[in-house]
Amino acid sequence: MLAARTYRDRFRRALEVGRGRRLIVLTSTWNPESLFGDDGDDVLPSLLPRLTSELPTDEYRLAAVLHPNIWHGHGPGQIRAWLHRARRAGLALIDPLEGWRQALIAADAVIGDHGSVTYYAAALGTPVLLGAAPLSGLAPDAPVHEFVRTAPRLDPALPLRPQLETLLDHHRPPPEPAEFTSSVPGQSATRLRRHFYDVIGIPEPDGPAHLEPLPLPPYEPSVHTAPLLVLTRLLGSGEVAVTRYAGPIAPDDDTGEAHIAVHEDTWETDQLDLADVVFRYSDADDPRFGSPALWTAEVLDRHPHCALAAYVTGPRSCVLRTRAGALLRLDSDSGTDADPAAYASAFHAWLAAGKSLDELTAQGLMVRTGETGHRVAVTPV
Repeated sequence: MLAARTYRDRFRRALEVGRGRRLIVLTSTWNPESLFGDDGDDVLPSLLPRLTSELPTDEYRLAAVLHPNIWHGHGPGQIRAWLHRARRAGLALIDPLEGWRQALIAADAVIGDHGSVTYYAAALGTPVLLGAAPLSGLAPDAPVHEFVRTAPRLDPALPLRPQLETLLDHHRPPPEPAEFTSSVPGQSATRLRRHFYDVIGIPEPDGPAHLEPLPLPPYEPSVHTAPLLVLTRLLGSGEVAVTRYAGPIAPDDDTGEAHIAVHEDTWETDQLDLADVVFRYSDADDPRFGSPALWTAEVLDRHPHCALAAYVTGPRSCVLRTRAGALLRLDSDSGTDADPAAYASAFHAWLAAGKSLDELTAQGLMVRTGETGHRVAVTPV
Protein backbone atom coordinates (compact mmCIF):
# COMPACT_ATOMS: atom_id res chain seq x y z
CA MET A 1 0.00 0.00 0.00
CA LEU A 2 2.84 2.39 0.75
CA ALA A 3 4.36 1.74 -2.67
CA ALA A 4 1.01 2.24 -4.42
CA ARG A 5 0.23 5.65 -2.91
CA THR A 6 1.79 7.20 -6.01
CA TYR A 7 -1.32 6.05 -7.89
CA ARG A 8 -3.87 7.43 -5.43
CA ASP A 9 -5.43 9.77 -7.98
CA ARG A 10 -5.94 6.86 -10.39
CA PHE A 11 -7.59 4.77 -7.69
CA ARG A 12 -9.86 7.72 -6.88
CA ARG A 13 -10.83 8.22 -10.51
CA ALA A 14 -11.63 4.51 -10.77
CA LEU A 15 -14.29 5.14 -8.10
CA GLU A 16 -15.42 8.36 -9.81
CA VAL A 17 -13.97 10.55 -7.08
CA GLY A 18 -12.91 13.74 -8.81
CA ARG A 19 -12.32 17.35 -7.84
CA GLY A 20 -14.40 18.50 -4.90
CA ARG A 21 -15.59 15.00 -3.99
CA ARG A 22 -14.62 13.03 -0.90
CA LEU A 23 -14.45 9.25 -0.60
CA ILE A 24 -15.75 7.81 2.66
CA VAL A 25 -14.91 4.12 3.12
CA LEU A 26 -16.96 2.06 5.57
CA THR A 27 -15.21 -1.08 6.73
CA SER A 28 -16.25 -3.95 8.97
CA THR A 29 -14.40 -6.92 10.36
CA TRP A 30 -15.95 -10.35 11.04
CA ASN A 31 -17.27 -10.16 14.59
CA PRO A 32 -20.69 -9.84 16.29
CA GLU A 33 -19.65 -6.43 17.65
CA SER A 34 -18.21 -5.10 14.39
CA LEU A 35 -19.65 -2.32 12.24
CA PHE A 36 -21.63 -4.92 10.29
CA GLY A 37 -22.05 -7.32 13.19
CA ASP A 38 -25.15 -9.18 14.29
CA ASP A 39 -25.25 -8.40 18.00
CA GLY A 40 -28.41 -6.31 17.61
CA ASP A 41 -26.97 -2.83 17.11
CA ASP A 42 -27.07 -3.01 13.28
CA VAL A 43 -24.62 -0.11 13.06
CA LEU A 44 -23.87 -0.17 9.33
CA PRO A 45 -27.45 -0.85 8.16
CA SER A 46 -28.65 2.06 10.29
CA LEU A 47 -25.84 4.36 9.15
CA LEU A 48 -26.25 3.88 5.41
CA PRO A 49 -29.71 5.47 5.01
CA ARG A 50 -28.52 8.45 7.03
CA LEU A 51 -25.24 8.83 5.15
CA THR A 52 -26.94 8.72 1.75
CA SER A 53 -29.54 11.20 3.02
CA GLU A 54 -27.18 13.66 4.73
CA LEU A 55 -24.22 13.66 2.32
CA PRO A 56 -24.72 15.35 -1.08
CA THR A 57 -23.98 12.75 -3.72
CA ASP A 58 -21.85 15.04 -5.87
CA GLU A 59 -19.65 15.94 -2.91
CA TYR A 60 -19.26 12.51 -1.28
CA ARG A 61 -18.80 8.95 -2.55
CA LEU A 62 -19.42 6.01 -0.25
CA ALA A 63 -17.69 2.64 -0.50
CA ALA A 64 -17.93 -0.45 1.71
CA VAL A 65 -15.09 -2.87 2.47
CA LEU A 66 -16.44 -5.95 4.25
CA HIS A 67 -14.35 -8.80 5.66
CA PRO A 68 -14.30 -11.83 3.33
CA ASN A 69 -15.97 -13.96 6.01
CA ILE A 70 -18.97 -11.63 5.99
CA TRP A 71 -19.41 -12.41 2.31
CA HIS A 72 -18.84 -16.14 2.79
CA GLY A 73 -20.89 -16.39 5.97
CA HIS A 74 -24.02 -14.75 4.59
CA GLY A 75 -23.49 -15.20 0.85
CA PRO A 76 -22.91 -12.51 -1.80
CA GLY A 77 -26.60 -12.43 -2.75
CA GLN A 78 -27.67 -11.72 0.82
CA ILE A 79 -25.05 -8.99 1.26
CA ARG A 80 -26.14 -7.27 -1.94
CA ALA A 81 -29.78 -7.58 -0.92
CA TRP A 82 -29.14 -6.01 2.49
CA LEU A 83 -27.22 -3.13 0.92
CA HIS A 84 -29.41 -2.79 -2.16
CA ARG A 85 -30.97 0.59 -1.32
CA ALA A 86 -27.57 2.09 -0.50
CA ARG A 87 -26.07 0.69 -3.71
CA ARG A 88 -28.82 2.37 -5.74
CA ALA A 89 -27.93 5.58 -3.90
CA GLY A 90 -24.31 5.28 -5.05
CA LEU A 91 -22.57 2.97 -2.55
CA ALA A 92 -19.69 1.02 -4.10
CA LEU A 93 -19.21 -2.53 -2.80
CA ILE A 94 -15.48 -3.22 -2.90
CA ASP A 95 -14.07 -6.65 -3.72
CA PRO A 96 -12.89 -8.01 -0.34
CA LEU A 97 -9.81 -9.68 -1.82
CA GLU A 98 -8.64 -7.50 -4.70
CA GLY A 99 -9.87 -3.95 -4.20
CA TRP A 100 -9.76 -3.07 -0.51
CA ARG A 101 -6.19 -1.76 -0.45
CA GLN A 102 -6.78 0.55 -3.40
CA ALA A 103 -9.94 1.85 -1.71
CA LEU A 104 -8.02 2.58 1.50
CA ILE A 105 -5.36 4.47 -0.42
CA ALA A 106 -8.05 6.47 -2.23
CA ALA A 107 -10.09 7.25 0.90
CA ASP A 108 -10.45 10.69 2.44
CA ALA A 109 -11.85 9.17 5.63
CA VAL A 110 -12.75 5.75 7.02
CA ILE A 111 -15.63 4.77 9.28
CA GLY A 112 -14.62 1.49 10.85
CA ASP A 113 -14.25 -0.69 13.92
CA HIS A 114 -11.57 -2.75 15.70
CA GLY A 115 -10.59 -4.67 12.56
CA SER A 116 -7.26 -4.67 10.77
CA VAL A 117 -8.48 -2.67 7.76
CA THR A 118 -9.41 0.23 10.03
CA TYR A 119 -5.99 0.00 11.68
CA TYR A 120 -4.25 -0.05 8.29
CA ALA A 121 -6.17 3.10 7.36
CA ALA A 122 -4.87 4.82 10.49
CA ALA A 123 -1.35 3.58 9.69
CA LEU A 124 -1.64 5.24 6.27
CA GLY A 125 -2.54 8.50 8.01
CA THR A 126 -6.16 8.47 6.86
CA PRO A 127 -8.70 10.07 9.22
CA VAL A 128 -10.71 7.40 11.06
CA LEU A 129 -14.00 7.48 12.95
CA LEU A 130 -15.01 4.38 14.88
CA GLY A 131 -18.62 3.41 14.30
CA ALA A 132 -18.15 0.34 16.50
CA ALA A 133 -15.45 0.23 19.17
CA PRO A 134 -15.57 -2.89 21.34
CA LEU A 135 -12.60 -3.44 23.65
CA SER A 136 -13.73 -6.87 24.78
CA GLY A 137 -11.71 -9.59 23.14
CA LEU A 138 -8.72 -7.30 22.51
CA ALA A 139 -5.56 -7.97 24.48
CA PRO A 140 -4.92 -4.94 26.73
CA ASP A 141 -1.29 -4.74 25.64
CA ALA A 142 -2.11 -4.96 21.91
CA PRO A 143 -1.57 -1.78 19.86
CA VAL A 144 -5.07 -2.03 18.42
CA HIS A 145 -6.51 -1.94 21.97
CA GLU A 146 -4.98 1.47 22.60
CA PHE A 147 -6.06 2.65 19.16
CA VAL A 148 -9.69 1.64 19.73
CA ARG A 149 -9.62 3.20 23.20
CA THR A 150 -8.40 6.59 21.99
CA ALA A 151 -9.62 6.99 18.39
CA PRO A 152 -12.51 9.40 17.74
CA ARG A 153 -15.97 7.89 17.70
CA LEU A 154 -18.94 8.49 15.47
CA ASP A 155 -21.93 9.62 17.52
CA PRO A 156 -25.11 8.26 15.90
CA ALA A 157 -27.24 10.67 17.92
CA LEU A 158 -25.73 13.67 16.10
CA PRO A 159 -25.82 14.76 12.45
CA LEU A 160 -23.20 12.81 10.51
CA ARG A 161 -21.87 15.33 8.01
CA PRO A 162 -20.57 17.82 10.63
CA GLN A 163 -18.73 14.97 12.37
CA LEU A 164 -17.03 13.95 9.13
CA GLU A 165 -16.13 17.52 8.24
CA THR A 166 -14.69 18.15 11.70
CA LEU A 167 -12.62 14.97 11.38
CA LEU A 168 -11.33 15.97 7.95
CA ASP A 169 -10.59 19.57 8.89
CA HIS A 170 -8.79 18.86 12.17
CA HIS A 171 -7.18 15.46 11.66
CA ARG A 172 -3.66 14.97 13.00
CA PRO A 173 -2.42 11.44 12.24
CA PRO A 174 -1.28 9.65 15.39
CA PRO A 175 2.15 8.07 14.85
CA GLU A 176 1.51 4.83 16.73
CA PRO A 177 -0.50 2.87 14.10
CA ALA A 178 2.20 3.35 11.46
CA GLU A 179 4.99 2.57 13.94
CA PHE A 180 3.32 -0.60 15.20
CA THR A 181 2.27 -1.80 11.74
CA SER A 182 5.88 -1.84 10.52
CA SER A 183 9.14 -0.77 12.09
CA VAL A 184 10.79 -0.92 8.66
CA PRO A 185 8.29 0.58 6.18
CA GLY A 186 9.09 -0.21 2.58
CA GLN A 187 11.35 -3.16 3.45
CA SER A 188 8.81 -5.94 3.91
CA ALA A 189 9.58 -7.73 0.63
CA THR A 190 13.31 -7.84 1.32
CA ARG A 191 13.01 -8.96 4.93
CA LEU A 192 10.25 -11.50 4.40
CA ARG A 193 12.05 -13.16 1.50
CA ARG A 194 15.22 -13.41 3.54
CA HIS A 195 13.31 -14.95 6.45
CA PHE A 196 11.47 -17.47 4.28
CA TYR A 197 14.65 -18.67 2.61
CA ASP A 198 16.33 -18.96 6.02
CA VAL A 199 13.43 -21.13 7.21
CA ILE A 200 13.62 -23.30 4.09
CA GLY A 201 17.39 -23.51 4.47
CA ILE A 202 18.41 -22.65 0.92
CA PRO A 203 20.33 -19.65 -0.44
CA GLU A 204 18.35 -16.52 -1.18
CA PRO A 205 18.27 -15.52 -4.88
CA ASP A 206 20.41 -12.67 -6.07
CA GLY A 207 18.75 -9.41 -6.93
CA PRO A 208 16.20 -7.27 -5.15
CA ALA A 209 12.90 -8.59 -3.81
CA HIS A 210 9.80 -7.10 -5.38
CA LEU A 211 6.13 -6.99 -4.52
CA GLU A 212 3.47 -7.31 -7.20
CA PRO A 213 2.04 -3.81 -7.79
CA LEU A 214 -1.58 -3.23 -6.85
CA PRO A 215 -3.67 -3.42 -10.02
CA LEU A 216 -5.76 -0.49 -11.17
CA PRO A 217 -9.38 -1.30 -10.28
CA PRO A 218 -12.04 -1.21 -12.99
CA TYR A 219 -13.90 2.05 -13.44
CA GLU A 220 -16.97 2.01 -11.20
CA PRO A 221 -19.16 5.08 -11.70
CA SER A 222 -21.81 5.90 -9.12
CA VAL A 223 -25.03 5.28 -11.06
CA HIS A 224 -27.95 6.55 -8.99
CA THR A 225 -31.13 4.63 -9.65
CA ALA A 226 -32.68 5.80 -6.38
CA PRO A 227 -34.74 8.99 -6.84
CA LEU A 228 -32.76 12.17 -6.30
CA LEU A 229 -33.95 15.23 -4.43
CA VAL A 230 -32.24 18.15 -6.15
CA LEU A 231 -31.85 21.60 -4.60
CA THR A 232 -30.78 24.43 -6.89
CA ARG A 233 -29.88 28.09 -6.53
CA LEU A 234 -29.33 30.62 -9.31
CA LEU A 235 -26.10 32.42 -8.46
CA GLY A 236 -25.71 34.77 -11.40
CA SER A 237 -25.63 34.95 -15.15
CA GLY A 238 -25.66 31.36 -16.40
CA GLU A 239 -24.54 30.02 -13.00
CA VAL A 240 -26.47 27.45 -10.97
CA ALA A 241 -25.59 25.66 -7.72
CA VAL A 242 -26.80 22.06 -7.53
CA THR A 243 -27.04 19.85 -4.43
CA ARG A 244 -28.38 16.33 -4.93
CA TYR A 245 -29.41 13.85 -2.24
CA ALA A 246 -30.02 10.14 -2.92
CA GLY A 247 -31.14 8.91 0.50
CA PRO A 248 -34.60 7.87 1.68
CA ILE A 249 -34.73 10.49 4.47
CA ALA A 250 -35.51 14.11 3.65
CA PRO A 251 -32.32 16.13 4.29
CA ASP A 252 -32.22 19.00 6.73
CA ASP A 253 -31.54 21.41 3.88
CA ASP A 254 -33.96 23.98 2.51
CA THR A 255 -31.53 26.12 0.54
CA GLY A 256 -32.93 26.66 -2.92
CA GLU A 257 -35.66 25.41 -5.19
CA ALA A 258 -36.36 21.68 -5.16
CA HIS A 259 -37.12 19.23 -7.93
CA ILE A 260 -37.01 15.46 -8.38
CA ALA A 261 -34.68 13.71 -10.82
CA VAL A 262 -35.26 10.00 -11.43
CA HIS A 263 -33.31 7.38 -13.36
CA GLU A 264 -35.53 5.59 -15.86
CA ASP A 265 -34.57 2.22 -14.34
CA THR A 266 -35.52 3.16 -10.78
CA TRP A 267 -37.21 0.61 -8.56
CA GLU A 268 -39.49 3.39 -7.31
CA THR A 269 -41.46 3.49 -10.56
CA ASP A 270 -44.18 5.62 -8.97
CA GLN A 271 -41.61 8.43 -8.74
CA LEU A 272 -41.33 8.60 -12.52
CA ASP A 273 -44.79 10.17 -12.64
CA LEU A 274 -43.60 12.85 -10.20
CA ALA A 275 -40.19 13.48 -11.75
CA ASP A 276 -39.24 16.85 -13.18
CA VAL A 277 -36.17 15.29 -14.82
CA VAL A 278 -35.93 11.70 -16.09
CA PHE A 279 -32.45 10.52 -17.05
CA ARG A 280 -30.42 7.46 -17.96
CA TYR A 281 -26.82 6.51 -18.83
CA SER A 282 -25.83 4.72 -22.03
CA ASP A 283 -23.69 5.00 -25.14
CA ALA A 284 -25.08 7.33 -27.78
CA ASP A 285 -25.24 4.49 -30.30
CA ASP A 286 -26.86 1.93 -27.98
CA PRO A 287 -29.34 0.19 -30.33
CA ARG A 288 -31.73 -0.59 -27.48
CA PHE A 289 -32.70 3.07 -27.20
CA GLY A 290 -32.53 4.04 -30.87
CA SER A 291 -30.72 7.31 -30.28
CA PRO A 292 -30.64 10.05 -27.63
CA ALA A 293 -33.08 12.06 -29.75
CA LEU A 294 -35.54 9.18 -29.96
CA TRP A 295 -35.21 8.17 -26.31
CA THR A 296 -35.77 11.71 -24.99
CA ALA A 297 -38.87 12.11 -27.17
CA GLU A 298 -40.27 8.78 -25.96
CA VAL A 299 -39.66 9.68 -22.31
CA LEU A 300 -41.49 12.99 -22.55
CA ASP A 301 -44.37 11.27 -24.33
CA ARG A 302 -44.50 8.51 -21.69
CA HIS A 303 -44.28 10.87 -18.70
CA PRO A 304 -46.42 13.94 -19.40
CA HIS A 305 -45.50 15.68 -16.13
CA CYS A 306 -41.76 15.46 -16.81
CA ALA A 307 -40.19 18.76 -17.89
CA LEU A 308 -36.85 17.45 -19.15
CA ALA A 309 -35.38 14.17 -20.40
CA ALA A 310 -31.60 13.69 -20.18
CA TYR A 311 -29.60 10.94 -21.90
CA VAL A 312 -26.08 10.81 -20.44
CA THR A 313 -23.77 9.62 -23.22
CA GLY A 314 -20.42 9.79 -21.44
CA PRO A 315 -18.51 11.09 -18.40
CA ARG A 316 -18.76 14.69 -19.60
CA SER A 317 -21.77 14.90 -21.92
CA CYS A 318 -25.51 14.42 -22.20
CA VAL A 319 -28.35 15.13 -24.62
CA LEU A 320 -31.47 16.92 -23.36
CA ARG A 321 -34.96 17.47 -24.66
CA THR A 322 -37.21 20.08 -23.10
CA ARG A 323 -40.99 19.93 -22.89
CA ALA A 324 -41.03 22.75 -25.44
CA GLY A 325 -39.24 20.45 -27.89
CA ALA A 326 -35.70 21.87 -27.86
CA LEU A 327 -32.99 19.23 -28.31
CA LEU A 328 -29.59 20.21 -26.91
CA ARG A 329 -26.22 18.72 -26.03
CA LEU A 330 -24.34 19.62 -22.86
CA ASP A 331 -20.56 19.14 -22.91
CA SER A 332 -18.35 19.98 -19.95
CA ASP A 333 -14.73 21.08 -20.17
CA SER A 334 -12.09 18.35 -20.22
CA GLY A 335 -10.98 19.22 -16.69
CA THR A 336 -14.43 18.74 -15.16
CA ASP A 337 -15.64 15.46 -13.74
CA ALA A 338 -19.12 15.84 -12.27
CA ASP A 339 -22.09 13.68 -13.21
CA PRO A 340 -23.68 15.12 -16.39
CA ALA A 341 -27.10 14.36 -14.86
CA ALA A 342 -26.29 17.17 -12.42
CA TYR A 343 -25.80 19.49 -15.40
CA ALA A 344 -29.24 18.48 -16.64
CA SER A 345 -30.75 19.45 -13.28
CA ALA A 346 -28.97 22.81 -13.39
CA PHE A 347 -30.30 23.39 -16.90
CA HIS A 348 -33.84 22.53 -15.74
CA ALA A 349 -33.55 24.95 -12.81
CA TRP A 350 -32.46 27.73 -15.16
CA LEU A 351 -35.44 27.28 -17.47
CA ALA A 352 -37.88 26.72 -14.57
CA ALA A 353 -36.88 30.13 -13.22
CA GLY A 354 -37.99 31.71 -16.50
CA LYS A 355 -34.47 32.39 -17.72
CA SER A 356 -33.41 32.55 -21.35
CA LEU A 357 -32.25 29.47 -23.25
CA ASP A 358 -30.48 31.75 -25.72
CA GLU A 359 -28.28 33.06 -22.90
CA LEU A 360 -27.04 29.55 -22.17
CA THR A 361 -26.39 28.65 -25.80
CA ALA A 362 -24.44 31.89 -26.17
CA GLN A 363 -22.29 31.81 -23.03
CA GLY A 364 -22.65 28.32 -21.58
CA LEU A 365 -23.62 27.14 -18.13
CA MET A 366 -21.58 27.17 -14.94
CA VAL A 367 -22.67 24.39 -12.58
CA ARG A 368 -21.47 24.42 -8.98
CA THR A 369 -21.49 21.28 -6.84
CA GLY A 370 -20.26 22.16 -3.39
CA GLU A 371 -17.29 24.48 -3.87
CA THR A 372 -16.38 23.12 -7.31
CA GLY A 373 -17.37 24.77 -10.58
CA HIS A 374 -17.98 22.96 -13.87
CA ARG A 375 -18.10 24.90 -17.15
CA VAL A 376 -20.63 23.39 -19.56
CA ALA A 377 -21.26 24.26 -23.22
CA VAL A 378 -24.89 24.21 -24.38
CA THR A 379 -25.34 23.41 -28.08
CA PRO A 380 -28.58 22.95 -30.06
CA VAL A 381 -28.68 19.60 -31.87
